[in-house]
Amino acid sequence: MKRRALVLATLAAAGLASGAGGATRAARAGRYLDYPDVMPGVKLEFPRDHGAHPEYRTEWWYVTGLLQRTDGAKEPALGFQVTFFRSRLDTDPANPSRFAPHQLLFAHAAVSDPAQGHLFSEQRASRAGFGLAEATQGDLAVHLGAWSLVRDVVSGRFQIRLAAREFAFTLELTATEPPLLEGEAGYSQKSPLRGEASEYYSLPHLQVSGSVRVKGSESAVRGQAWMDREWSSNYLAEEASGWDWTGLNLEDGGALMAFRIRRRGADALWAAATLRHADGTIERFGAAAVRFTTLSSWRSPRSGVLYPVMQKLVVGPYAMQLEPLMQDQELDSSASTGTIYWEGAVRAVPDRSAAAILAPAEGYLELTGYDQPLTL
Repeated sequence: MKRRALVLATLAAAGLASGAGGATRAARAGRYLDYPDVMPGVKLEFPRDHGAHPEYRTEWWYVTGLLQRTDGAKEPALGFQVTFFRSRLDTDPANPSRFAPHQLLFAHAAVSDPAQGHLFSEQRASRAGFGLAEATQGDLAVHLGAWSLVRDVVSGRFQIRLAAREFAFTLELTATEPPLLEGEAGYSQKSPLRGEASEYYSLPHLQVSGSVRVKGSESAVRGQAWMDREWSSNYLAEEASGWDWTGLNLEDGGALMAFRIRRRGADALWAAATLRHADGTIERFGAAAVRFTTLSSWRSPRSGVLYPVMQKLVVGPYAMQLEPLMQDQELDSSASTGTIYWEGAVRAVPDRSAAAILAPAEGYLELTGYDQPLTL
């Protein structure tokens, strides 16, 4: 509760930071900043776009994966998730104070451990600057205290370093294929309106090595991961309540991303999917071709929220059954981003009755907005 109070106080300070004159201006104009819109036709460039885009309202670096212990232990695979968020506050840019909060950084990290039967998670939040937190431009280097996600400029590998109370990561991730541009060459709509969109690319099939500590027990690990990168100023439509998203590394080397944005009332407002086959050919699917259907739900004993943790995913002629590594993978981030959501490791079993068959896969499923409508 103390951390949540600190975050709320920081946000409140952002709205009041410019004093009485600024407040009058804000009331007249509605806001201080004109956030840039995401536009189609913008060419993504790397490594530049691995780095931050601080002019946009919100942005995230999202890494998920499954890891196997390499020390001969018989425990099942571990799921892991690390996400750094950057949020540009509507603070008067004319405010000369170094303490005026213009950018906030948040971070979530979690381990799904079937041997323990539940998810371990932790979160951080801080304003940018003063050496406390930073997301740099030009290449990937984001940190929040001792938590960090960086790209080594010599090797090109991504490195994750963080230590939480009940777990820790020291991981190195190696890209094995070029970025997968989602939507129209990276322009990803989130509703029927063109302005509600993000710049979006993924890095599937990242090869992972390193170590993970869980409850005092440290193991060397290897596995595969998926990184998602998005930035936007207008991500969700007013009538949207949240999303279902999955990123799947197929056993044959292919990759599948699919999402639906849910309308308040549970039906789909928008959906899309991208399938990159093992030979590099890409198929893109619009809203009419993507369906998520609940097969089994789980109710959290802590929040009381009901999540559709087992789903049938239909993408054009393909169909997969998404099965969770374990049911209890709820993440309570109310102390930082103010949301409670389900984000868990899954295995995807191909539907052999579908018109076309995909290889089995593993990845992550994210379910947001099931407790209350999500706001960004």
